Amino acid sequence: MEETRHGDRPGFVGGRLYGSGMSRYRLCPTPVQEAGLLEHCSHARYVWNLAVEQHAWWTPRRGPAPNFAVQCRQLTGARAANPWLAAGSVTVQQQALKDFAQAVSNFFGGTHRRPTWRKAGLHEGFRIVGARGRQWDVRRLSRRTGEVRVPKVGWVRFRWSRAVPGGVKSFRVARDRAGRWHVAFAAIPDPIPAPGNGEAVGVDRGVAVSAALSTGETRAVPGLAEAGAERLNRLLRRLARAQRGSNRRARVKAAIARLKAREADRRRDWVEKTSTDLARRFDVIAVEDLNVRGMTRSAKGTIDAPGVNVRARAGLNRGILANGWGRLAARLEHKAPGRVVRVNPAYTSQTCNACGHCASENRESQAVFRCVACGWRDQADVNAARSIRDTAVGRTAAARGGLPLGGPVNREPQPALLSA
Repeated sequence: MEETRHGDRPGFVGGRLYGSGMSRYRLCPTPVQEAGLLEHCSHARYVWNLAVEQHAWWTPRRGPAPNFAVQCRQLTGARAANPWLAAGSVTVQQQALKDFAQAVSNFFGGTHRRPTWRKAGLHEGFRIVGARGRQWDVRRLSRRTGEVRVPKVGWVRFRWSRAVPGGVKSFRVARDRAGRWHVAFAAIPDPIPAPGNGEAVGVDRGVAVSAALSTGETRAVPGLAEAGAERLNRLLRRLARAQRGSNRRARVKAAIARLKAREADRRRDWVEKTSTDLARRFDVIAVEDLNVRGMTRSAKGTIDAPGVNVRARAGLNRGILANGWGRLAARLEHKAPGRVVRVNPAYTSQTCNACGHCASENRESQAVFRCVACGWRDQADVNAARSIRDTAVGRTAAARGGLPLGGPVNREPQPALLSA
């Protein structure tokens, strides 16, 4: 049996499970261990919600809100007064306060929104950090099985799907809506080195085509199979008929959550593989500078100012989120730092890659681009990706004071692609 210890590296920000510093594995607790993990989750959520309520009460007139050190002293008093809280792990509860302090700092730093309430069944997770630099134990049992030691729960098995990163003192345990447990070790992986071939690629993100590359490749996020999509629709109809609070409704919601989790896993896997492939093949990766959060904000408005085309906007929002626009750009920046160029998206879909003519009439349809000036014909998303690439290459050339990467850009139309 192989046993290793791991030190600490930064990676957890605000106690989130997914991110650039996460190395996630599927956790396989026994029923008794699952009960202990759920108790840790409830304690962490209880402490977090108390901190949210406490900060909501403090105002400038009442003085500054208590910081992390003050809240830890208050937690000690609360554990002495409540035996059920004292029965839990003090590490779990203190780290919930630490995560809250980091979330507040991020909010005042302008990078995140204000921390809000956590709900049972939705926010199930806790973080473990070694005290005084002590390393937490992880050991390998077989080729596909490992164990991690969780305080007051014991050794919990997980799937050894890949090597556990070294230098890890903190990890997070979380349960998703489908009832699956995961353990994520805080470790920032090394970025993917540039190939050094001087090539650049433009990436156009869309709904019909998830990612179109300037090389002519098009890639789509794999969703549910036809049978899975039909079953999801049936379950949604059953959910609409089920009585709130009934056992039947709970079972239907669990089945829907499992299908949604399968869809999310496929999307996440596609993003990871696509971003890794682009980072390995190209020196410069150009993407549109899109505000995905603003684009997917609800359009229903208010009672006084109701929104327009709400159903159409809602469908578009679901399509954007289902294609992983934001996650793809974020993972590219994690894996290829300094090599991702964000381009202004204005008119990229209307500009001809061959002659540079920009007109709304160039977009013949959603899928076909035909330039009214030179007759260039191409797949619309691929043409937009090439416009994005050319803009990024031109910006890089201006910054370098010489020729762009890969030499001059050839804008002459290709006869094979011209319309008859």
